[in-house]
Amino acid sequence: VAPGRWQKPRAMAIDTNDNVYLVDTTARIQVYDVDGNFLHGWRTPESKNGRPTGLTISRSGKLLVADTHYYRVLFYEPDGTPLESATIGGTMGSGAGQFGFVTDAIDDSRGNIYVSEYGEWDRIQKFSPDGEFILQWGTHGSEPGQFRRPQNLAIDEQDRIWVADACNHRIQVFDSDGKLLQLWGEQGSEPGQLYYPYDLVFDDQGHVIVCEYGNHRIQKFSQNGKSLACWGVHGREPGQLHNPWALVRDSLGRIHVLDSNNHRVQRIVF
Repeated sequence: VAPGRWQKPRAMAIDTNDNVYLVDTTARIQVYDVDGNFLHGWRTPESKNGRPTGLTISRSGKLLVADTHYYRVLFYEPDGTPLESATIGGTMGSGAGQFGFVTDAIDDSRGNIYVSEYGEWDRIQKFSPDGEFILQWGTHGSEPGQFRRPQNLAIDEQDRIWVADACNHRIQVFDSDGKLLQLWGEQGSEPGQLYYPYDLVFDDQGHVIVCEYGNHRIQKFSQNGKSLACWGVHGREPGQLHNPWALVRDSLGRIHVLDSNNHRVQRIVF
């Protein structure tokens, strides 16, 4: 629990200066330089009910925290200063602006914010830059457009929303109004299959790199779901993974893997 050490880190983000932000099961957010040197850290205001499972750096440089078990999205300056007036949610429920267990939050080119949640209401809600509810889509299930734990979100240059639909073992892609555009993936351990995809990022060629919590590996896909490469096996040695939870890509194109149950980050070129 000392600075620079972790207990099962569960989310990761990176800013334009290549500083890496992590949160673990002690509800500590810690910030490191790109080579893993500890810079500073702070705690979320409450953690008795559970800890955050999602981090994102917004286009304006704010840190968005999916405060999962408190049904809300917290906002911080990079130095840890809380922006309490920007908080979205805080009430459990199925209504507009209410949440189940929040998993991630991202913003698009217009500043709109998308928030994913799981539990009784597996869905995505869209908010204005000021936090006003706009629309929602998705329900709990396995049909196209439904979700079973949408664990992480990513957004591409066309403002398409990519969803790691973890317990359906697939990736779904939507436009900014919630229209389903693509769906691919099936449960399994062979190349092209997925087992609990928890996060995804894009490389500079537009490939989709997926972190598989259940397969202890990273897999690269074309945007239409063709498997191009796999990396990682189960274990605790360097180059091995134990339930990797998240990914970020730095300014040099290197992939940083949050090797959660090994309590570490590994950096690879993939």
